[in-house]
Amino acid sequence: MSVLDIPERSLVVLVGASGSGKSTFARLNFGPYEALSSDIFRGLVAGDEADQSATSAAFDALQYVAGKRLEAGLLTVIDATSVQPESRRRLVELAKAHDVLPVAIVFDLPESTCLARNAERSDRLIPPAAVKRQSDQLRRGLRHIGKEGFRKVHILRTPDEVTAATVERTRLLNDRSDEHGPFDAIGDVHGCFGELVSLLGRLGYDIVRDDEGRPVDAVHPEGRRVIFLGDLVDRGPDVVGVLRLAMGMVASGSALAVPGNHEAKLVRALRGARVTPTHGLAETLAQLAEESAEFREHVADFCYDLVSHLVLDEGRLVVAHAGLKEQYHGRASGRVRSFALYGDTTGETDEFGLPVRYPWAEDYRGKAVVLYGHTPVPSVEWINGTACLDTGCVFGGALSAMRYPEREVVSVPAERVWYEPVRPLVPEAPQRAPGVLQLADVQGKLIIETGVIGRVSIKEQQAAGGLETMSRWAIDPRWLTYLPPTMTPPATSAREGFLEHPDEAFAAFRGHGVTDVICEEKHMGSRAVVLVSRKPARFDAPEGWRGVIHTRTGRAFFPADVESVMLARLDDALERAGLWNELTADWILLDGEIVPWSAKAGPLIRDLFASVGAAGAAATTAASDVLATALASGVDVAALAERTKVRADDVDRFRQAYRRYVGGADEVRFAPFQLLAAGSETFEERDHGWHLAAADRLAQAAPELVMSTGRMRVDLDDPASVQAATAWWEQLTDAGGEGMVVKPFSNLTRTGKGLVQPGIKVRGREYLRIVYGPDYTTTENIVRLRDRDVGHKRSLAAREYALGIEALRRVTAGEPLWRVHEAVFGVLALESDPLDPRL
Repeated sequence: MSVLDIPERSLVVLVGASGSGKSTFARLNFGPYEALSSDIFRGLVAGDEADQSATSAAFDALQYVAGKRLEAGLLTVIDATSVQPESRRRLVELAKAHDVLPVAIVFDLPESTCLARNAERSDRLIPPAAVKRQSDQLRRGLRHIGKEGFRKVHILRTPDEVTAATVERTRLLNDRSDEHGPFDAIGDVHGCFGELVSLLGRLGYDIVRDDEGRPVDAVHPEGRRVIFLGDLVDRGPDVVGVLRLAMGMVASGSALAVPGNHEAKLVRALRGARVTPTHGLAETLAQLAEESAEFREHVADFCYDLVSHLVLDEGRLVVAHAGLKEQYHGRASGRVRSFALYGDTTGETDEFGLPVRYPWAEDYRGKAVVLYGHTPVPSVEWINGTACLDTGCVFGGALSAMRYPEREVVSVPAERVWYEPVRPLVPEAPQRAPGVLQLADVQGKLIIETGVIGRVSIKEQQAAGGLETMSRWAIDPRWLTYLPPTMTPPATSAREGFLEHPDEAFAAFRGHGVTDVICEEKHMGSRAVVLVSRKPARFDAPEGWRGVIHTRTGRAFFPADVESVMLARLDDALERAGLWNELTADWILLDGEIVPWSAKAGPLIRDLFASVGAAGAAATTAASDVLATALASGVDVAALAERTKVRADDVDRFRQAYRRYVGGADEVRFAPFQLLAAGSETFEERDHGWHLAAADRLAQAAPELVMSTGRMRVDLDDPASVQAATAWWEQLTDAGGEGMVVKPFSNLTRTGKGLVQPGIKVRGREYLRIVYGPDYTTTENIVRLRDRDVGHKRSLAAREYALGIEALRRVTAGEPLWRVHEAVFGVLALESDPLDPRL
């Protein structure tokens, strides 16, 4: 028995004269939709499988269908004679156009066998002359078929060989999807051996040395593995040391590697090709010349055998030296390899004579995370689920690694500048006064870099909306350091009578692999950001300035005199709670809610909700009186009277709902739930337990001013814990409370699926009357309201969250005002996006 290995993603061409057994072989070894028969396509286009005049049209249709299958990544088999080189050439080109491997299975059976089988056919007659011509064409082209571009050619010469042959589908070398990590992807090393050893140490790897004390392997005690992203060689001081260690790690299984363009060029040089020894190659060859011929051959074999890219973790992770756009993932062709090694260039050169590379990552929308190197960047940044890890170590930058799936960046600084770059690693920034803002900063389409999710795009119309709000109502931009993200609700509840329920919030976090969450009471107030400062000069403010209190859209929350008093009291509370001393800062930024809601929304409650409630009560009372009179007189209006009573009850519940949010000036209190930043620190990576404990200390220090936030930590793997949290939500909302917010306990959280929502609000059934109207709970209204899309809201929340953290990081790093304002403005611009305000 012979086994024919066929790549899982390939175009298989069956080659042979009529009667050689191709169709029978296809039926036995491939699925019913995998094999495309030229006979079937003749029947489709002409109504007769034997109509040879339809051959051209049939092959056009066949190639179109084959192309669609290959585009979808499906194995496709062409069941036609394909005995002419020209017909095979077209199929090889089709495979290359879709970046799959072409494979030929040749049925070189004796001509007599083919003639005999055709003579026995009852379905249609193929003239013996045609069979003889096909056999002759096959044999004349057979000796050259290996040069036609097929990756594999299998030849079967007898009926017994055909009968005994079986097909084995093999995975492509780039398919490592069954390997789930965890991994540590390392950017371009370029011979920086000392930095590589230091980085491996920081990542927790134990270095293994040979008898001469040279590092030859590195093993992680928790089973993590390194992925080298190419360009191990050239430019740096110890290429040999890097190669010895990397090759040892790959050989032992503690590392994977993909080739870089420098490895590709080194292979050509070591194999005797004429190459120009530039960009550090001369130094590499000089270092290798001091090693044995056996070592150099080992290096050449190692670099040559590296596969252009790897698909890992069930397709969730793709690694390639220069990156890879989605349509090339898991494909194999010269075009794919070229992109993986060199990227995509525009054909132009920049002022340094270097190729201008097309920014493929800006257009990337794939589901897989793509990690790559090749083009040095000052720091690792996320762009649409991709990250470049080449931070220019050999040029004096740093050697960086990305932990996967954690998405944590670990770097070590370069020991020195080992090789002067042609283009500066950090472009010289245009000179600009730190406190100067320019209109151009906030006009048109904007791209804002964040350290959390990479680039965030702001549309021109969003920027225009943000600019109007900022210019007309926002506080002084020098003091506007942060805006909180919008809060997304859960998916619509499946429970009868409910639009929102904790079930869907918990399910959303489970779907991201997050099981440790915290549920926080949602206060019946308004979101507020509080900046308390003891150093006005830090914010270019006048002497005696204590800070600001602003809304989630950047407006002043209180009149200046009220704000000043409240800030003084909060300053004193922070002192008594010990937080000024603990945080060793001269300013603290807090996120929370100010209650009651009427402190900010008094006019809204009076002019809208109260008027609606009064009108509803008057109308239903009058209607009830009229219907009662009608009933007493014998008119059958019982059903209408019952509906009116239900409406009256709904109006009463509506009035009770908004009245809970009304309070006097003496009842105003602040409920902080997060310390955003202080001095030179941000706290998004400290868990919510830490944040709420600090808030509790403030509440204990000033109970007349600060209130605590009720909460419950929940293990989503424990049904009893989930049940307790649900019961708590029901207790809160049954008592008239707004509801709760569910957050990852660890705060800023990333998983293999990306950034996890910072919080999901779950509002109570009665509170939602304020949002959707008094009678939203009727069956017909609930059914209609269930059709709501929270996907866009979630996307906005994630982007605004990333921008908010970026603003905090910039302000604590002491970056200029325009840099901080850029990120803050981005949040406000996104808030102008058209969206159902009830969400």
